[in-house]
Amino acid sequence: MDFNGAVVLVTGANRGLGRAFARELVKQGAKVYAGARNPASVVDDGVIPVQLDVTDDASVAAAAKELGDVSIVINNAGVAIGGEDVDSIRTEFDVNFYGLVRTTDQFAPILKANGGGVLVNVLSVLSFIGWPGARGYAASKAAGWSLTQSTREALREQGTRVIAVHAGFIDTDMASGVDAPKIAPEDVVSQVLQAIRNGDDEVLADDLTRSVKAALAS
Repeated sequence: MDFNGAVVLVTGANRGLGRAFARELVKQGAKVYAGARNPASVVDDGVIPVQLDVTDDASVAAAAKELGDVSIVINNAGVAIGGEDVDSIRTEFDVNFYGLVRTTDQFAPILKANGGGVLVNVLSVLSFIGWPGARGYAASKAAGWSLTQSTREALREQGTRVIAVHAGFIDTDMASGVDAPKIAPEDVVSQVLQAIRNGDDEVLADDLTRSVKAALAS
């Protein structure tokens, strides 16, 4: 797939992995909408800031009404609070799981109208395993993985490809306090764009994620 001329929405595009997606896609000639709660925080040349709060039904609906030419949606927005209390876990689910539901429901008809397109859900190695101190985040990503698989089947008939992206620690602000090997966000972006070109359903971005996924089948 040639990204030159493609029209892409990246959620959570003002920093971290989302920003890396937006920058690279602009380099490759795509028209890129950079979704963020505060569009003023989107500062890179060539991207189009869009107000988008994936926890707000009205915000997602307004974005979908405005962005009728989108052919690729990259659901990157995510949060890792790490709290063990119910409110923290609820917030993680509202972004990491229900955010996917909202964007999928609003943008799937647009993707269909534009020939099918691609939906990319950025998940985690914690989609596959639990993690002490991050039970809400892990559970929300596991739910997101299940949702992604169901979405893939639901949208297959309309010609929309659905890709799950799993990675361990990515070298962004979210993992700044983690002392462990990290993958560069640009590396993840490169793998995801190649998966779109190849027609793959899944990206296992690093050695940790590949080994954990392989262990599920053992």
